[in-house]
Amino acid sequence: MVEPTRIPITSLPGDYYRHLLQMESLIVQHLDLGLYHLIKLRASQINGCAFCLAMHTDEALKHGETPERIVSLDAWEESPVYSDKERAALAWTEELTLIADSGASPESFEALKPHFTEQEIPWLIFAAVQINAWNRIAISTRAQYDRKMFAHSAPEKTPEPA
Repeated sequence: MVEPTRIPITSLPGDYYRHLLQMESLIVQHLDLGLYHLIKLRASQINGCAFCLAMHTDEALKHGETPERIVSLDAWEESPVYSDKERAALAWTEELTLIADSGASPESFEALKPHFTEQEIPWLIFAAVQINAWNRIAISTRAQYDRKMFAHSAPEKTPEPA
């Protein structure tokens, strides 16, 4: 049974909500948007966040992700559709999402280094922290995803200067 919404997303304290959205914009300036979609979807799968799964599936499809890669995400370790770079980021995302179990292992951290710079790795951490925060907000408030309300909320990459 789907519970009714406890607290509407639109009634969250405006300053906090605005800062979370600003963090989204910062993250996409430093990480590939496609990779960020995968991170959001994988953490949301683990956390069981229906709101975020619906929203980030819509966003990923809008930005060119394929249905095959989205539906294979739960089996990313076995699926050939992900790059080694994506696999390293997904393993790290899982560890940070389940940090009480894994403690953010040295192996997972070291696996990032061939694929990400020292400047990018903190943004991977922020990406995982960010989606886990959103998952916890959506799950605890029992927020329901409304495509119309969030049609323009997906962060876009800031255009590179010409």
